Amino acid sequence: MILIGQFDSPFVRRVAIALRMYGIAFEHRPWSVFGDAEKIRPYNPLIRVPTLVLPGGEVLIESHSILDYLDSLVAPERVLFPRGEPARRRALKVAALATGVGEKAVSLFYEQRLHSATSDVWVQRCRSQIAATLGVLELDRAGRDQPYWFGADPGHADIAVTVVIRFLNEAHPGLVDMKFFPTLAEHAGQMEALSVFREIQQRFAPPAG
Repeated sequence: MILIGQFDSPFVRRVAIALRMYGIAFEHRPWSVFGDAEKIRPYNPLIRVPTLVLPGGEVLIESHSILDYLDSLVAPERVLFPRGEPARRRALKVAALATGVGEKAVSLFYEQRLHSATSDVWVQRCRSQIAATLGVLELDRAGRDQPYWFGADPGHADIAVTVVIRFLNEAHPGLVDMKFFPTLAEHAGQMEALSVFREIQQRFAPPAG
């Protein structure tokens, strides 16, 4: 398998971490959607990452779809989403909320970086959506007393929240004061201390131009 994209993207990073946790070998091509657009285009006409190229040449796009495929490759007891309900749908919701924050953070970055004039109304809307969603995640995690979000082992929900929090704080320093989300901050710190998170990481580097 070939994973295309840089690890400063929370979406690429969540896929790479899952690959490593599943013990699935992959080649990493750290291509940028800006500097390496023409390299990515033949695999993904949207020029988006993550893009995963399977051994037979088939290409998968979008992190959740990629993870859904990876989950199908491992034994049911190893899947990083809970198997039973209602835990499964609750974990899917946590992951969706986290990746939604990531999408808002990416959009906000490009709005502020690439446009000479930005809409204050739109920027404030993104900020309020990010803060409100972190508040929901904070309450959800604070209401659970297990080591990880849905049990004794980390899963996709834990990964999604952690990679997004790191991206948010590196791409938008000062946008969110994590002292208002102490449980999330502690949880992310716990996850970032794991060896796979220390291995699969890259500090956010704004694209040139």
